Amino acid sequence: MIIFLKPEEQHQHKNGGGWVANTVTIDDSVYVAPYAQVSGDARVYGDARVYGNAQVSGNAQVSGDARVSGNAQVSGDAQVSGNARVSGNAQVSGDARVYGDAQVSGNARVETPLFIQGTRHAVNNSKHGYLSIGCITLTFKEWKKQYRAIGKKQGYTAKQIKEYGAIIALATKIGK
Repeated sequence: MIIFLKPEEQHQHKNGGGWVANTVTIDDSVYVAPYAQVSGDARVYGDARVYGNAQVSGNAQVSGDARVSGNAQVSGDAQVSGNARVSGNAQVSGDARVYGDAQVSGNARVETPLFIQGTRHAVNNSKHGYLSIGCITLTFKEWKKQYRAIGKKQGYTAKQIKEYGAIIALATKIGK
């Protein structure tokens, strides 16, 4: 999502000339390249760099020696820190964290992982298109087919099996 700011809502950052919303907290040591944008209530600090057509928005934070470049977008409450790199058309959003020497590039998307605590086990999307319930990881399709049998084998009550069926349906609908 490209964010266009009204002229009265932004200014050019003195270090690089990129566009920064008046609501943003940004250190003088930060570099924002001429076509980059930082908006919302974002914080960019340390020796962080925002290059190219990259955008940092929402409540996102970019810190340390982190670099956001290309057409990359960091939004929501996401944090990019340390020596992390987000580049290309990559998107980091939600409550996602990219840190250390991590690199997110190309058309990659890093989003807040789905996590639902059931009565017996937690359910989370361990990777795109997969759910982990307890220590069992299967595709959405496999869970839809097998959740009743797995629940019985694991000693779930009929009520718990129904609960996990509903959680699996919700996770499949969300589609992470």
